Amino acid sequence: QVQLVESGGGSVQPGGSLRLSCAASGFTFSVYSMRWYRQAPGKERELVAGISPTGGNTNYADNVKGRFTISRDNVKNTVYLQMNSLKPEDTAVYYCNGHRFTVDYWGQGTQVTVSS
Repeated sequence: QVQLVESGGGSVQPGGSLRLSCAASGFTFSVYSMRWYRQAPGKERELVAGISPTGGNTNYADNVKGRFTISRDNVKNTVYLQMNSLKPEDTAVYYCNGHRFTVDYWGQGTQVTVSS
């Protein structure tokens, strides 16, 4: 059974940091690209960051470049999103996604709230 379980969300003040984790099981993690998406209330889900199967390539949305870092551990079957200098507009539910060809797996999401 495929599972993607996100953790690490919470509430933080502007300028703060959070580290999200996504633990994967039930599929061959090391051959999947992994991505973080987010969805704010009333908005469409947007791609935040992605990482290739080996971790050699990463990409970021323009509005998080320089603040967020995606990484993965193919031994622990886990992908991370380090989020620094958080802004109120980063408030959203963050979802972990595993992608390979036409296959997509999704986690249930973790809430991130940035507010003073």
